[in-house]
Amino acid sequence: MKLELIGITKRFGSLVANDSIDLVVEPGQVHSLLGENGAGKSTLMNVLYGLYDPTEGEIRVDDRPVTFKGPGDAMAAGIGMVHQHFMLVPVFTVAENVALGNEATKAGGMLNLQETRTRIRQISDQYGFDVDPDAVVEDLPVGVQQRVEIIKALVRNAEVLILDEPTAVLTPKETDELLGIMAQLKADGKSIVFISHKLREVKAVSDVITVVRRGKVVGTADPSAPTTELASLMVGRSVSLTLDKKPATPGEVTFRVRDLTVQAANGQRVVDGLSFDVAEGEILAVAGVQGNGQTELTEAIMGLQDHVTGSITLGGNELVGRSVKDIIRAGVGFVPEDRSVEGLVGTFSVAENLILNRYDDAPFAKGLSMSPSAIEQNANEKIAEYDVRTQSASAAAGTLSGGNQQKVVMAREFSRPLKLFIASQPTRGVDVGSIEFLHRRIVAERDGGTPVIIVSTELDEVLELADRIAVLYRGRLMGIVPGAVSRDVLGLMMAGMPADEALAQAHHVQGGNL
Repeated sequence: MKLELIGITKRFGSLVANDSIDLVVEPGQVHSLLGENGAGKSTLMNVLYGLYDPTEGEIRVDDRPVTFKGPGDAMAAGIGMVHQHFMLVPVFTVAENVALGNEATKAGGMLNLQETRTRIRQISDQYGFDVDPDAVVEDLPVGVQQRVEIIKALVRNAEVLILDEPTAVLTPKETDELLGIMAQLKADGKSIVFISHKLREVKAVSDVITVVRRGKVVGTADPSAPTTELASLMVGRSVSLTLDKKPATPGEVTFRVRDLTVQAANGQRVVDGLSFDVAEGEILAVAGVQGNGQTELTEAIMGLQDHVTGSITLGGNELVGRSVKDIIRAGVGFVPEDRSVEGLVGTFSVAENLILNRYDDAPFAKGLSMSPSAIEQNANEKIAEYDVRTQSASAAAGTLSGGNQQKVVMAREFSRPLKLFIASQPTRGVDVGSIEFLHRRIVAERDGGTPVIIVSTELDEVLELADRIAVLYRGRLMGIVPGAVSRDVLGLMMAGMPADEALAQAHHVQGGNL
């Protein structure tokens, strides 16, 4: 199926999100849409999927003009979409979510979920998804929820599949699996519109790359183009793809974890006897495949887990048993892994979100009164400093792109003096230009003497930022290794091998060259 977008313009008041965009997707082609967060990629795809009406322009399917009044029209035309932010009902099962809007019925009008379950198992087996049709979505890890979204689109047999930042919540292994799936779909004659800002992935799977900047197409590129060229085209300036970071000069050890254990509701130890230290002026990166206790570790530090034993001290003061507010007041900054659910209040304005951790402090509040002018001034300063792409400080945070939401969270947490900074997936869903900025800001915090803990499933990020690396496997610490360690060592540790054995094996395999 051939898909054409001709002169698509989309305005929101005075904001021009898409400006006369032309795009042609040929049958059996992976066409990547590359651009910064807020460049207009998702808006363009929402127009294509019938979620927005274009202000101007035309959509054609197999050379015929079409009008989509909603996603149902787009799906009927053979277009499916996997959204950046999940469109799932948390309390429904996988099968119920997949069937929603496409319900099969038995005689008498009764819902026939068995047919949906069978189809889910077929797709799951075909692509190695390992998804249980009867699992409740809210009980599934983030990566598995993403697979459910992909299954929803595949069940409907879309000829054109739009993938909007689909790897933003996937581990490196899951990402490679998805790229393999895309290759299979392409071989089956499906067309794919792949929206991403991750240059490695775009170069790996694309037939054609269209680059969008500030709502306009600024060029097309061949996947063989140098990475630096693509990055510069995307952000409109030269971009450094490596972090210029001086060696750490660690000071006093002020953060200590001893024999930390977290139990899940079923009694399973999701964090099992962890002990480690972080000194002032160093970055400890916590690596591992998602779902091995990283989330529960950070939540235990922040007082968000109930069944915690062991000790967590900051500056000699015990944090276990204290409230989240007390821990924030103790000088802990926290960027959670799910910014849209845990990091922001989507219906609150950008300005309000930027003071969530200081809303009752001067200059934002005095007694029972708040100061709108101080709140607005703070917001305007942070929006400029972090280059947050928003219509205004009063816009709802939930209307921002994922990367710009992350900038708001980071700006808020860095807006006060910290004694410990924790960031879980700090640049997930963030474009290359913003990654460069946020990495430098994290390193600056380290250089200012703050202990920093980074949790990331992105090995590139771990190796870029870490002074030391702790690897978790099934809630247990496999060891702590230097930040300059090889990928081979980390891969072995992430698969459950203790650090000393992984170092010895990698040393043997590589002839001593780590």
